[in-house]
Order: sequence, then structure tokens, then C-alpha cells
Amino acid sequence: MSNDTFLIRAATVSDAPGILTCLAAAFEEYRECYTPEAFEDTVLTSDSVAKRLKEMVIFVATDNFGRVLGTIACSIINSSDGHLRGMAVLPAFRGAGLAAQLLARAESHFAEKNCTRVTLDTTGPLQRAIRFYERFGFHLSGKTQDFFGMALFEYVKPLSALRPRV
Repeated sequence: MSNDTFLIRAATVSDAPGILTCLAAAFEEYRECYTPEAFEDTVLTSDSVAKRLKEMVIFVATDNFGRVLGTIACSIINSSDGHLRGMAVLPAFRGAGLAAQLLARAESHFAEKNCTRVTLDTTGPLQRAIRFYERFGFHLSGKTQDFFGMALFEYVKPLSALRPRV
């Protein structure tokens, strides 16, 4: 699929079913690696996706028919930090550049809000995602927390490279 056959835009409430489908499909192969609570928090429910849509900016990559092919959620943590959650691409569209474009859109959102760095949390089983984030400049912060019985590792990336030089 070429880049001109999908659109990255802010999600609306009507995208909720597509976001849920995308998250479920992207994380299904990891279900057995997650605790049931961690998996549900990752793939969301109708209630939790509605809450996330109210509390965060969610971007979706859609095809010409409006089908959600990928998603990423963004929140501003404080005056300098943005945080990413729930990045996923439908398995059939991996390698099409969607993940990189979703990440770039989220980073641009944070730069527009004057954030100087972005954080994300991930789990050990997501090695492909970890390699992707590292390729795009993220590194371990050293912070680890409990995620429903699993280790959750924080990654950070400075956004100074995105800022125009004065």
C-alpha cells in the first residue's frame, strides 16, 4: 500500500470501533504473554476507548473507505513532556510506513504544544515495537513500573530535532 492511499487524522467517536479492531488485531499474537488485565488495558474496551477519546488526542490512519488501519494516542503530561499510548497497525499493513507516519504525526503534535520530549511505555514481549522505537530515537529511561503484573519499561526521546532552529 502506498502512502497516498491512507490518511492520518485525528480520531472521532465514530472511529472507536475501528480503533478497538485495530488494537485487538495488532496485539492478539501477544495475548498469552500478557496478564488478562494488562491485555484488556492494552486493547481497550468500548468504555475505555471512549474515555481515551475524551482524555487524549488519538490519531488514526485510515484507508479510502475510512477503515482504521493504524492508531496512536497522545497526551500532554506536563509543560515539557508528551506521552504516547496504544500505537498499533493492522498486521496486514505492517511495513507500509503507517507506524512511522503515525509516530511522526504524534511527535509533530507534541512539538506544536511546545513539548521538549516524548515518553512511551512498553512491555518486554513487544520486541519488534522496541526495535522500531529505538530506530526512531527512543531510549530506555531506566524507569520500570508494574503493569498489571508485568514489567512496563519507559522509553524517552528528545524532540529538539523537530524544533526549528532560531
